[in-house]
Amino acid sequence: MAGPLIVRPIREADFDPWLPLWDGYNAFYGRSGPTALPQAVTQTTWARFFDPHEPVHALVAERDGRLVGLVHYLFHRSTTAVALTCYLQDLFTDAQARGGGIGRALIEAVYDAARAAGSPRVYWQTHETNLTAMRLYDQVAEKSGFLVYRKDV
Repeated sequence: MAGPLIVRPIREADFDPWLPLWDGYNAFYGRSGPTALPQAVTQTTWARFFDPHEPVHALVAERDGRLVGLVHYLFHRSTTAVALTCYLQDLFTDAQARGGGIGRALIEAVYDAARAAGSPRVYWQTHETNLTAMRLYDQVAEKSGFLVYRKDV
C-alpha cells in the first residue's frame, strides 16, 4: 500500500525530481525534441518560484519520498475585480501515479493558497483533447464558456 500523499511548497532541493515532471508536462503539450522549451525558460521559471517579488508559485505532491505531481500558479490583477485572481498555469501528475487523487489534491491546494491570499477565483485552461483531465476538472470546477485565442507577435 502506498504511503500518504503530501502536498507542499516546492523547495530548492527539489529541482532534480521536479525536472522530469516538468519535462513530462511540456512533452504532453508537444514541447519536446526540436520544439522543447529553451533551457533558459526552465531555469527562469525555476528561479521565479523562489523570488519573493515574483507572483509565481509552485507546489509538489510527494508520496513515499518521491515527487509524483506538480502545480504552478500565479496571481494577477484583473480589470473586473479588485482582489488578485489566481491562474493555475501548469498541472501534471506522473503517468504511473495517475488515478490516485493527486491532481485533485493539487487543485485543492491551489484553492487553499488562493483563499489564503484573498483571491476569490482560480481558473485554468486545458487543451480540448485532454479528456482524462477534463473528467476531473468537471468535478472540481465549472466551465467558463470562454475560448482562448492567441497570436505570437
